[in-house]
Amino acid sequence: MLEIKNLSKRYEGGPLALDDVSFKVPQGEFLAVIGLSGSGKSTLLRCINRLIEPTAGDIIWNNINVTQASDGELRTIRRKIGMVFQHFNLVNRSSVLTNVLSGRLGYVNPAMSFFNKFPQNDIDNAYKEMERVGIAEKAHQRADELSGGQQQRVGIARAMMQKPAIILADEPVASLDPVLAHSIMQHLEKINKEEGVTILCSLHFLDLVHRYADRAIALNDGKLMFDGPPSEIDDDKFREIYGKEAERVG
Repeated sequence: MLEIKNLSKRYEGGPLALDDVSFKVPQGEFLAVIGLSGSGKSTLLRCINRLIEPTAGDIIWNNINVTQASDGELRTIRRKIGMVFQHFNLVNRSSVLTNVLSGRLGYVNPAMSFFNKFPQNDIDNAYKEMERVGIAEKAHQRADELSGGQQQRVGIARAMMQKPAIILADEPVASLDPVLAHSIMQHLEKINKEEGVTILCSLHFLDLVHRYADRAIALNDGKLMFDGPPSEIDDDKFREIYGKEAERVG
């Protein structure tokens, strides 16, 4: 169980990016986080693993207070929280295999990882994760030689190398065309259903939310505006979330 309690974040000199946000996520749920650009979606996801430090509130995961964790405790927590980024965050000059293996950096000796020396078991698992997302034949290509959709699959395989309990997917399909978007979402859905990994995925398009999410939360100016099944986002609720002038698509 992941519990967000009265979470707030204020960037220096700016308004509240998150304003007293509270919700719970049972293990194994696929939760969509929706809202306009600047609504607080990315800030929320990055606060959960403390890539961004919250200003106030608590993040409780399996009875551990993440917000109060020491540096050593946080390293252990982050091992089990994978992250998938909108712009992939790959090392472009490195091979696909090396990028996927970087998901094990929290587990292996830092000196060995510096020289790109990983246990054979990790290498074997890297190939299994690349096969899961259909890029095993690209293992020795440079990451920047791949298409956007392929690069995002590398990002998913890298996250899965952590053996995560949670994956935070920060607008993972925003830079992809609709066909590739569904392909990436299907990989996340399969991981969620078959592996029981909790998915928190920020999305712009309601058709993807309706197709893949068990539940949705919506943010507007950092405030929680909605928490419930995607089917309950009717036209009135849509305008409340996105503004009166917004047009619903999908």
